[in-house]
This record gives sequence, C-alpha cells and structure tokens, in this order.
Amino acid sequence: MNNRLYEEIKKLEGPIVVFGAGGFIGANLLRAILKVRDDCYGVTHQKTIPWRLKHLSVGNVLCADINDSNSICQIFDKFVFKTIFNLAAYGGYSKQKEVELIYKTNVLGVVNLLEIASKTGFAAYVHSGSSSEYGLNSAAPSEGASLIPNSHYSVSKISTSYLIQYLGNSLNLPVINLRFYSVYGPFEEPDRFIPMLLKTAEEGGYPFLVDPAISRDFVYIDDVLESLVLGATADNKIKKGCSINIATGKKTTIGEVVGIVKNMFNLKSDPVWGSMQNRSWDLKDWYGNPSYAKTILNWEAKTSLHEGLSKTITWMREYKKMGLGEV
Repeated sequence: MNNRLYEEIKKLEGPIVVFGAGGFIGANLLRAILKVRDDCYGVTHQKTIPWRLKHLSVGNVLCADINDSNSICQIFDKFVFKTIFNLAAYGGYSKQKEVELIYKTNVLGVVNLLEIASKTGFAAYVHSGSSSEYGLNSAAPSEGASLIPNSHYSVSKISTSYLIQYLGNSLNLPVINLRFYSVYGPFEEPDRFIPMLLKTAEEGGYPFLVDPAISRDFVYIDDVLESLVLGATADNKIKKGCSINIATGKKTTIGEVVGIVKNMFNLKSDPVWGSMQNRSWDLKDWYGNPSYAKTILNWEAKTSLHEGLSKTITWMREYKKMGLGEV
C-alpha cells in the first residue's frame, strides 16, 4: 500500500461499509481499509463467508442484500455508516445471464440502498460504475460522450449513473460514479481472461482465446482502490453526482497481453487465436480517457501492465503456497 492511499484511508469518515465485499474489487477494498483501521465492514449477500474474505475478522463481515430493504435497514440502524462504497453488481460476467436480476441489483438495489442511507445521512457514496456505460461508443470517450448501450448490463449501469446524477445535482447528496475499465489483479474471478492466461502460462500453455485484435484498457487493482478512496475523500463539490472514468488511457489488444505473458514465462509454443468465439460485447477499440480523473481527483494509473501481471502471478503463487487453493 502506498503512502497516499494509507493517508486517504485515514481521512474516511466512519463507520465505513463496502457492499459487494465478496466480489473481486470489494474484497480488495475491504482488505486494504482493514489494514489501516477497524471500523470498516464488508457486506455480502452470501450466507457463508466468501472465499475472498476468509481469514478476516468475522465481526467485520455482515450478511445483507441490497435487494432486501429490511436487511439493509437492520445494518444501517446498527452501524449508521457514513462512508459507503457500493461494489455490488450483477451481469458483468458472461455467466450472469438473468435479465431481471441485472436490473433488480444494478438499479432497484441501488435505489433501496440510497433511500435507506439518506434517512441516516452519509458523508460519501462511491458507486462502482462501468466502461460498459459507453457501450458501442468505446474508443476513449470523455464523460460527456454519448452512451450507446450494447447489453442489458450496459443499460442498467447507464440507468444508475443517471440516478446518481439526479441525487447529486437535484438533491445535493455526496454521491459519485466511477466508471471502471478492465480491472485485474489478486482475487479476480479465476475464469476471467488474466487469471486464466497466467494459470495456463504457468502450466506451459494458453487458454482458449478470441480475436487478438480485441482490445481493453487494463487497470491494476491497486490503482483502482486509490481511485475509490479518493472519490470518497474528495471535496463535496465533486461528490455531486458526477461520473469519472477510471482508466489508463492505453489501448491494449489481447494479442499484446498474450505476447507479454509469453515472454514472461518463456513459452515456446504460439497461441491458437480464435479458439474461443468473440463475445457479443468484444470490441476492437475499447479503452478510456482518464483526463477528467487527473483533473478532478488528481488520480492516474501508475502500474504498468507488465508490473501488474508480475504482481498478480506472484500473488497467485503465494496463495497456492499457503494452501488456500487454486485461483
């Protein structure tokens, strides 16, 4: 953890809550904050402790569901959270196909959460938005660019960005929407591209791959955590419903990522391109414009792709070595 992130975490008004704490970004955020202070609580809808939260204090892990108003009311009545991070979402992975649940979680669940939080009052609400809000308008769009949805998930995230804009602009609530690009690093879902690529490279091969020209804007998790905390500690004039791109600004093709990993592991064979069919949302120009984040949050991604991949494979090896299982 760098000094800036450490100092910004200390500034957060507590108690702090992380919704979606069982997920990739949420688990990393909860773990980072708990290294600095103990008044942060992770909320998961799962009835048992998620694998990403094992070995944390059970007192800092709460069970509630943003789609269940009663369960959210109960934890707010008990803790009166002042800083709220919402990383809960559904539909971002290809295996998450229940259309009704996409809208229920990503839109109505957020309405539930913010209606309840507004009754007790809060200092900051930071929402996990998505580059998918731009949909087909995917080549380095600025925050004011047209939103052209290309999936139900995209529509749901756009809807919530407008909800946050309304709450900030019209109701003067301290809410902010961070549009994350392709986040990767420790605790990412094991069947995602980066974890699968590193795991199979460790074994001397490659996973099934789409068209090498498909691109992404890969942002390392540590940089994303810093953006989340900065979003919460920003001046209240900033936290008034705006959306901010969290990206490197670099277009990186799948072919380039595989090339880096091939060299890292000194793989002798070549990958088989097109062994996996392109997904409906795969785009050849999908990368962000982070200039507004630099201006308004003084944030920029600092971790190079090579460094981030190296840190991720080191973590994967350590995780396995500690007997915690395969990732």
